[in-house]
Amino acid sequence: MSDSHGPQAKAYWKENIRLVLSLLSIWFVVSFGMGILFADALDEFRFYGFKFGFWMAQQGSIFCFVILIFIYVYKMKKLDHKYGVDEDDFAPDDAYYKNKESEE
Repeated sequence: MSDSHGPQAKAYWKENIRLVLSLLSIWFVVSFGMGILFADALDEFRFYGFKFGFWMAQQGSIFCFVILIFIYVYKMKKLDHKYGVDEDDFAPDDAYYKNKESEE
């Protein structure tokens, strides 16, 4: 994608921003919603011996955040491949540095 202002670039960034906003909204619901707003209602359930609202505030939101990172990496690889900007199209680092050394 050499033209950074073309319609393909705009579509790429539109999908990229949509993905980021959707994952951030999930993270917000899990961390703020389940950990703070709905903690009292969730405390009626037990999870590994702890009240579920407490567990979500302390551990569950962190686990969810890590899972969302892996989802983001997976989805971005697919999106990059769809628009032809994936890293497979670029030269490896050693080829780049060999060319730099030969220029000097």
